[in-house]
Amino acid sequence: MVAMKMAVGSDSVSNLTQEITAYLEEKGVELTRCGSLAGEQADYVDAARGVAEAVRAGECEQGLIFCNTGTGVTIVANKVPGVRAALCPDSFSASIARLANNANVIVLGMRLTGEMHAKEIVDTWLETAPSTERRRVNFHRKTEELDRRYRNTASPAGD
Repeated sequence: MVAMKMAVGSDSVSNLTQEITAYLEEKGVELTRCGSLAGEQADYVDAARGVAEAVRAGECEQGLIFCNTGTGVTIVANKVPGVRAALCPDSFSASIARLANNANVIVLGMRLTGEMHAKEIVDTWLETAPSTERRRVNFHRKTEELDRRYRNTASPAGD
């Protein structure tokens, strides 16, 4: 495994978050902790924002966010330009998120994922690179163009 920096966050500390962060460190992944994993009082929005902003700023190459179901943090993280967060309930989803979607943040639902299963998902994520296949590179390019298009526009509500 190539050394990398990964932002990891959660709104709560659990057995799963402790096991997976320790597992990543054993693999040589340097972690930047966000939210409750950094000892902060944080809700899911705070945790997702911390991870997403670290990835966007280039402080970390990838991110991992834990959440009860994963839905809320996925929505929040994807509001940050340049972030492509994917909720991955299984190894196949993790593989496709990296390969076909060029995702840079993985989301795990703590209520939905056991420790052994989470390790398999994380391993698949770490072992899979974005595709260099022409059609998938085109998907990645189109996604980036859409991100840039809406990055600096005002919200429909005007706020």
